[in-house]
Amino acid sequence: MADNKLDPETEVEIIGSMTDPAAAGPVVQPVRLGRDDTFCFSCHKDVPCWNECCHGADITLTPADILMLCRNLDMRPAEFLAEYTVPAIWDKADLPVAKLKMQGADGKGACHFMTDAGCSVYAFRPATCRYYPLGFASVKMKGAEEKDDFHFLVKEAHCKGHGETKTQTVGEYRAEQGIDAYDEVNRGWMDIMMKMASWQTLGGPWGEQITQAKKRMFFMVYTDVDAFRRFVFETRFLDTYEIEPEAQDLLRESDEALLALGFDWLKNVFFNEPTVSMKENVLQGAIAKAREEMGAS
Repeated sequence: MADNKLDPETEVEIIGSMTDPAAAGPVVQPVRLGRDDTFCFSCHKDVPCWNECCHGADITLTPADILMLCRNLDMRPAEFLAEYTVPAIWDKADLPVAKLKMQGADGKGACHFMTDAGCSVYAFRPATCRYYPLGFASVKMKGAEEKDDFHFLVKEAHCKGHGETKTQTVGEYRAEQGIDAYDEVNRGWMDIMMKMASWQTLGGPWGEQITQAKKRMFFMVYTDVDAFRRFVFETRFLDTYEIEPEAQDLLRESDEALLALGFDWLKNVFFNEPTVSMKENVLQGAIAKAREEMGAS
């Protein structure tokens, strides 16, 4: 990772912790880490900075974060968003995100879930809290089929956990923190964030910005599965796209499956990727309309 410059043949974005580097002032170590690489770090109540990172934290919530917090707090997404989040724009991708609300008039107070005993939602804490001190990057060479994921260390000035002697591999730390399950749910969302960040730097193939309407749809899909489920089943969505009956049954019950469909659909809408298929009659109608508008026979 020593050379982290973007070039026209690469799509890359650092998206792991989803914190604002300008806000926290972290130092990113320019060392690329694989799952078998080791690092020293430990966070526990005897570390002098215990819970300091839970004040004024700049945490962008992922889709998995919102699902898990809603389930364990017995709240629906709209209620959770209103009570515990603030809307923001992730500038790197120019996309709307939900950030975890901090206490205090200036937003620099403690996290709403922090108690004297520690984090009250530790078992279902956000991905940012699970990842630290690791960052995550995904690199895809243009024309390549697979992305190359890797990690790097992030050090914040207040954090004393880096001075601890506990050594572990990246893979061991990910397993201990339960990161894999979150990444599985978040993958489609991260793909979109990565590509949009790349477009912000390199420019998209059409030279066009994503419309505000599409940005609002992105925010709805990722933050509110209830709203997206209504969109799928109460509009003409199923008249437009090929969704098998068995898949429809799954979508009614599984939030994770619904999110996977949502991000595939957004990739199709944003980037024209063949991630979902229109029904044949809809597709033919669109082609006929386009020919008519171009004056073709």
